[in-house]
Amino acid sequence: MLVGTLKVDVYIPGAASLKDKRQVVKGMIQKVQHRFNASIAQLDEADLWQRATLGVAVVGGSREHVERQLQLVLNFLDAEPRWQVTHVEMDLY
Repeated sequence: MLVGTLKVDVYIPGAASLKDKRQVVKGMIQKVQHRFNASIAQLDEADLWQRATLGVAVVGGSREHVERQLQLVLNFLDAEPRWQVTHVEMDLY
């Protein structure tokens, strides 16, 4: 069994308040959970309204499956027009 993780930093230029940020981030978290059956949570930057760090975890039986799922999640997050991905870390355990 392998566990893969993603740490994704995003910049949300349209967020003028923490409420705006929360709306964007919560919506994406729900979409990722339902579409990819992955665990995802906001990790850092709770007090900065234009920045967020998301953590994603995927468990699978093969390295290829885990890497493919993480790449699909990353592509989905990167395609979100309301933010810009600024940094990504991917690890397998």
